[in-house]
Amino acid sequence: MGGESKTSQTQNSTTNPWEPATPVLKGILGQVESGLGKTGITGAETGALDAMTANAGTAGQFAPQIQDLAKTLFGGGGATDQAGAVGANYDRFVGQTNPLASNTNYNPYDTPGFRDAINTATADITNSTNGTFAAAGRDFSGANSTALGRGLTQGLAPTIAAQYNQNVNNQQGAARGLYDAGNTNAGILAGLQQQKLANQGQGIGVAGAANEAQNAGPNAVLAAEAARRGIPVQALGLLAQIGIPIAGVGGQATGQSTGTQQDSPMRQFMQFGHGVGSLWPKNPIKFG
Repeated sequence: MGGESKTSQTQNSTTNPWEPATPVLKGILGQVESGLGKTGITGAETGALDAMTANAGTAGQFAPQIQDLAKTLFGGGGATDQAGAVGANYDRFVGQTNPLASNTNYNPYDTPGFRDAINTATADITNSTNGTFAAAGRDFSGANSTALGRGLTQGLAPTIAAQYNQNVNNQQGAARGLYDAGNTNAGILAGLQQQKLANQGQGIGVAGAANEAQNAGPNAVLAAEAARRGIPVQALGLLAQIGIPIAGVGGQATGQSTGTQQDSPMRQFMQFGHGVGSLWPKNPIKFG
């Protein structure tokens, strides 16, 4: 024999772990509720926003000057205005230096004043040498001629050689000066051109600043009005961050459970006997 019995029951339970803290939470919510009336713009904030709006009228006052600067920079900023003067200076230097720089005649006697200096030195050496031999009664002698030749060579050769070397150095120095001047002139002109390009590049940024200056007033008004709308919204948001989580604390939970129980053989037999016994009458009929 076998049998089973089923039982079904419904249990309701409420969980409220925050119940001890309810007074504190209610106090916080009360303060949040009272704060709802304080989310508007304060007088100080209104004054600051009005001042920003008033200042917006002068925010773009420098826009015309910035625009003029941008136009000037786009034109090069005058960086190459002196290029003509630089070129003229170089041409003048070439004109004044080139006769010497291109001269390849190093003959000392072609140097202005050199011949006169040589003639004077020659006369001095001759007179000195001849006078010495004349005093000794040996003028016009062979020794006199030898001494005069040696004296002229020793006295004039260094002067002639020095003038020759000086002519070479002068010509080479002038040629070197022309070369250096050409490089310097080219560098100056290149620098001016690069400065022009740099100024034109800066003009792009200045042009943007000019546009920003023109829009500074409207942007200031927009910023003030955005703050005028945003301040109350931010205040409400802060209050909501406190109030909404508190409102969701605690709760009630309802559940239903169903169980099945298996009876023992003895219990099943007793229940069966009780069922059979109930079929007999309480006062049976007796015969005989």
